[in-house]
Amino acid sequence: MVPLLGNVFSESQPTVGATPTASPSLTTAKKAELEEQARGYQLVVQREPDNSTALRGLLEARLQLGDIPGAIEPLERLAKLNPEQTDYGVLLAQAKQQAGDREGAATTYRTILSTKPGNLKALQGLVSLLLQEDRPEAAIGLLQDTLKAGTQINSVQPENNIDVTSVQLLLGQVYANEQRYTEAVTIYDESINSNKQDFRPVLAKAMVLQQQGREAEAKSLFTTAISLAPAQYKDQIKQLATQATASATTPGVSPDVSETPVGGS
Repeated sequence: MVPLLGNVFSESQPTVGATPTASPSLTTAKKAELEEQARGYQLVVQREPDNSTALRGLLEARLQLGDIPGAIEPLERLAKLNPEQTDYGVLLAQAKQQAGDREGAATTYRTILSTKPGNLKALQGLVSLLLQEDRPEAAIGLLQDTLKAGTQINSVQPENNIDVTSVQLLLGQVYANEQRYTEAVTIYDESINSNKQDFRPVLAKAMVLQQQGREAEAKSLFTTAISLAPAQYKDQIKQLATQATASATTPGVSPDVSETPVGGS
């Protein structure tokens, strides 16, 4: 399964601009240049703690150096200075997680969700963290609670709208990852019935049926997903269907779509 399918084939969801990751190997000269930049930005921040330009410069330099722990401090400050820009909070949680502070990462994700329960980046991040900790029931409970809150929140707080379809896709994927295929198919069917023109739950159901060896049903759904999908996604879905068919004829091989480009890029 594509990790968190709701993100991979979301038609409207923005993506985090710069997930904290260690940079590839740097030349000695480039590393020295970045270290000098970081020192310069750090001096400015010491004099002007709320200087967003210097904080962003310090963050970028440390990320390029692969200094994930060092990126946490400017991210914390940027998140505090820009509470409306939740990407800073998501990046902060990711950095804490990569630095080994899973508790701090979970707290950061939950802080975002306490005010913006429909923030899919934070929701996906927390679900991924819970699954890493081998807590699938907690992940399922989180998503079920979000779906329950969706109807009420969407009617009274449109600014905090919860994308119910994307949350259903996340829940279905967690079920599928746990091999609870019946529950996965049920939640996908609910989404399909509510969104007749959305190809994503159709595609997700096709992949689950294929995993179960229900090839004829899966093939039909792949065809439907292709017909419903916007033009920029059709080739990707055809590739997934082809990979699924090839894998089904090779014993012990399951579809590997982990390299599928996000959002059709």
